[in-house]
Amino acid sequence: MSNTFYITTPIYYVNDKPHIGHAYTTILADVLARFHRNLGYDTFFLTGLDEHGQKVQQAAAERNVNPQQHCDEMAPQFLELWEELHISNDDFIRTTEPRHKQIVQKFLQQVFDKGDIYKDEYKGLYSVSEERFITEKEAESGQFHDIKELQEKNYFFKMSDFQDQLINYIEEHDKFIQPKHRKNEILGFLRQPLSDLCISRPKSRLNWGIELPFDGDYVTYVWFDALINYITVTGYFTDESSFKKWWPANYHLIGKDILTTHAVYWPTMLMSAGLPLPKSIFAHGWWLSDESKMSKSVGNVINPLDLIEEYGVDPVRYYLMREMVLGQDANFTLDSFIKRYNSDLANDFGNLLNRISTLIHKNYGGIIPHSRELTLDEKNIKAAAVKLVSEMDGKIMNMKINEALEDIMQFIRRINKYMEEQAPWKMVKENKDAAGRILYTAGESLRISASLLSPVMPNRTSILFEALNAEESTEWGGLKSGNKIRDHQPLFPRIQT
Repeated sequence: MSNTFYITTPIYYVNDKPHIGHAYTTILADVLARFHRNLGYDTFFLTGLDEHGQKVQQAAAERNVNPQQHCDEMAPQFLELWEELHISNDDFIRTTEPRHKQIVQKFLQQVFDKGDIYKDEYKGLYSVSEERFITEKEAESGQFHDIKELQEKNYFFKMSDFQDQLINYIEEHDKFIQPKHRKNEILGFLRQPLSDLCISRPKSRLNWGIELPFDGDYVTYVWFDALINYITVTGYFTDESSFKKWWPANYHLIGKDILTTHAVYWPTMLMSAGLPLPKSIFAHGWWLSDESKMSKSVGNVINPLDLIEEYGVDPVRYYLMREMVLGQDANFTLDSFIKRYNSDLANDFGNLLNRISTLIHKNYGGIIPHSRELTLDEKNIKAAAVKLVSEMDGKIMNMKINEALEDIMQFIRRINKYMEEQAPWKMVKENKDAAGRILYTAGESLRISASLLSPVMPNRTSILFEALNAEESTEWGGLKSGNKIRDHQPLFPRIQT
């Protein structure tokens, strides 16, 4: 098994400010990157911005600035959000960077020289909002807006030549498109005639893009440009050893709305260039607000920075990871957020630390007591902790993050119940050693739980490790008897409603 792990988010359009959807995908990638780093993988995590195309040109025009200025002013807003969310990305690419333009042009020339790009006149329907030509059937679906009829000469990529090859690849590689219903969706799409892909826009209509290397009168279609970012950063054409190290990517994380571009356009582009396909394309659902799709016009878009300012970054990260079943839509309400915060984080996780540290301070002078010989109850808890750790890898690897978090919380609830049943605050008066054993078992269980939660909540878990004077690890015995615990503020103060 390879000891490298390369994960990407989609690169986000800069036509508008970042929202909860951007935050979710990026947090998800961050959690997976942190998890793999903890397992010892050499990890590379990429995110960035898509800064070309008609939408960006229009957004700039509406603000009465040039496109580059618009991009330069929007990019810091995404970087600010990533910093606030404590995103641990290794690279942040902007498609207006010279390094990317160079690779796009080389890639285009490579595919052109192979004979997979040709020039032809096209007459048909064009969706301005989607920046692509559409079929009459698509136009009738009602899903596309700003439709107009266009007739112009353009360059086309022979995508149809790779249709059968792609179908065979998807059928032979079960994990290539996830979840399974998205795989079936793409196979259904591919069993219909596949059109060639228009990959250019005449400068007379759109001049904000990367110029075609073989015809200076045209710029590159934004999706053909944007998708190449995934190999730009790996060193394609520039650093062969780096490219071989990182490509193919382990995961492209995307929203379901851009599945076709990633699962049809991108693989066929790579096939033409003779490059390996990514190992997995995972399409998650949408975040809804009160069961409705978020929309600026409706006014129900959630600003993640507002949530962070009010409740802290780790609760936001936890909630987003806990509430969405990957592959399905999830509904965000402030009420559900507060309920999840109070039940899981304040009552179960944070309160357990407070109880343990208070009792150790009061009865043991702040010194972590010795565990001594474990009773059957403690041995069962230790076994449950070991089992929890062993099952986490499988849950995370299979993208069942919400289930993994629920398992951790169930274990924490078990430890809270164990504390209630054993009542060390009473036992300490009669048997200090036995009470110390209980507190050690509970403290060590909490420390291991925090270690498992650290990719999701890196900040609050680090406070917990500091409070317990212990390091992050999932091996039993990391809590050291004789160490002095430290004072701390409540991890998750209860939200009053």
